Amino acid sequence: MKIIEKTVSAGDRKIFELDEFLSRPLYAHLAHNSEQGPRESPVWFHWDGQALWIIGGTSFPANLKRDPRCALGIVDWDPATGLSQHVGLRGQAEVLPFDRALAKTIFRRYFGPDEGAWDGRFDYAGSGEESGLTMVRVIPATVVMRDQSYQPTPFTRQETWRQRRPGQPGAADERA
Repeated sequence: MKIIEKTVSAGDRKIFELDEFLSRPLYAHLAHNSEQGPRESPVWFHWDGQALWIIGGTSFPANLKRDPRCALGIVDWDPATGLSQHVGLRGQAEVLPFDRALAKTIFRRYFGPDEGAWDGRFDYAGSGEESGLTMVRVIPATVVMRDQSYQPTPFTRQETWRQRRPGQPGAADERA
């Protein structure tokens, strides 16, 4: 794995550590090719220090078997604090058999250690009902790390702005 860029866009901040960043419960966006053209899949992941692991369903693992080239973009952004950090990974994916222990590791990262409190849709990780799932391993060839954090504005610090979601009362998409 070669880190080809490691930058901070402004200020006297030090660049973040890759392993620490990849330990955060963030979404990765997996870019891959399909027979119909480019695709992007938001995924949960586990970083083991050398490879990024993803639980695969049906479509993107099939695409990766045809063309293993892929890229992952991961962003940690908080408009209230101005945090804006990005990691881009590029490499080749390998589709492997489902691994229940590894799936549980991924779910613990996002749901916490109490498996009894997990959303019931994820029971297959504990019960062994694999439902045709796979594991996808991406060993990055290159990595880009960027800290583009900025000074937040009074607008982005507003609690009401951060809590608004489409479809909620007061959201910007609703018309009177």
